[in-house]
Amino acid sequence: MSGYRSFSYFYDTLTGNISYKSRAEYFDMLVKKHNGKKNLLLDLACGTGSLSEEMSRLGYDVIGVDGSEDMLNAAIEKKFESGANIQYLCQDMTKLDMFGTIDVTICALDSLNHLPDLKAVEKTVQRVSLFCEPSGLFIFDVNTPYKHREVLGNNTFIYDMDDVYCVWQNTYSEQDNRVDISLDFFERREDDSYLRYDESFSEIAFDEKVMDDLLVRCGFEIAAKYDYDTVLPPKENSEKLVYVARKVH
Repeated sequence: MSGYRSFSYFYDTLTGNISYKSRAEYFDMLVKKHNGKKNLLLDLACGTGSLSEEMSRLGYDVIGVDGSEDMLNAAIEKKFESGANIQYLCQDMTKLDMFGTIDVTICALDSLNHLPDLKAVEKTVQRVSLFCEPSGLFIFDVNTPYKHREVLGNNTFIYDMDDVYCVWQNTYSEQDNRVDISLDFFERREDDSYLRYDESFSEIAFDEKVMDDLLVRCGFEIAAKYDYDTVLPPKENSEKLVYVARKVH
């Protein structure tokens, strides 16, 4: 997930509808529900650090990891403003390297879907497993094939925000449930002219059983699977799943 220069610049504006406070409280609830330790927490693919900040406020000792220097620069600015005791590291998820073991790892906002293929996902989960405390938790959300096929698809979305206009265009491949995403940002300047930025990336969704088997191969048991942001079981039309996996060996 290196790069994302333009995306990092507009990321907080584009995700302004997300309540990171609520997301943090949800993850905290899952940790407690599944008897996790409220201690050292890794925020994997932490982006601009909004969730890391909230998890820190809830009492976790947070390490944030992201592959984008630009995203981390924004996270570090937030850290300086808040005074939060968060350590940020710039690392490729597939080559995660911690100083010791981690009690809880979270990976939010479909970050695993951004990896290029199943092999990269497995490498990432293996690295998480390697540094996970025995009985430690790995909690993450992923887009489903349903969302890629029925919601993202070959659709175009328009976001008209204060001083920023964004055109989001998708191209869907049924063969591998891949969505190629093209973003064009138009930022209004003081003279009412616009600066244009662009960004492109892809997301891949995997069948539930594929993800289940991958977790088991990497030394986890599946403690629970939920429909997004709930403690309800997944549905046929769930757009996102939340996994709670526990390290067993």
